[in-house]
Amino acid sequence: MDWPAFALSLRLAAATVLVLLPLGVLVGRWMAVRRFRGRAVIEALLALPLVLPPTVLGYFLLVGFGNASPLGQAWMAALGHSLVFSFEGLLFASVLVNLPFAIQPMQRSFEAIPGDLREAAAASGLSPWQVLWRIELPLAWPGILTGLVLSFAHTLGEFGVVLMVGGSIPGETRTISIAIYDRVQAFDFAAAEIMSLTLLAMSLLALGLAHALSGRVAPRV
Repeated sequence: MDWPAFALSLRLAAATVLVLLPLGVLVGRWMAVRRFRGRAVIEALLALPLVLPPTVLGYFLLVGFGNASPLGQAWMAALGHSLVFSFEGLLFASVLVNLPFAIQPMQRSFEAIPGDLREAAAASGLSPWQVLWRIELPLAWPGILTGLVLSFAHTLGEFGVVLMVGGSIPGETRTISIAIYDRVQAFDFAAAEIMSLTLLAMSLLALGLAHALSGRVAPRV
């Protein structure tokens, strides 16, 4: 087992979840309660990581984060190092790749909350933030947790985007999925098997938890 790579993967997955928690809640609720022109386009853009090949998405992110891009140049000027082939670049890429895994379950959970419940809370004098905090979040928590679990598990196993944006720098961008690939390339199948079985067990556990939680998100009428 490549413990540094495994620890880096856990760190990346945890950081991704922390970023996606407020982002997913706000965007998921907004998509659930608002009706506006262009909604279908936004939903399609958010779902793109589900259908694009990881290497294609990784290439676009590599170009967008590279030193020739405005974002890459601003990052270099502010922090003195490149955004690509860094942990920060991996985190940016991981958040973007996991948007649909986080937002879609959260959106469905907010859509399951009856609209008249929000109207009654507003008529009682609660502000929109109070309605969100006191009523909607307690009702939507299974979908929120499902999105976070799926994002965590997907981050652990992501390969194509990680390889394109981060490469394989030990202690910086070399995740467990990259370590498995490197071990296979070196014909060290025993080490690759141990790491692969570890990821398999964690993925099955995460999917089982997500399935159990999704069963609690049912339409309320």
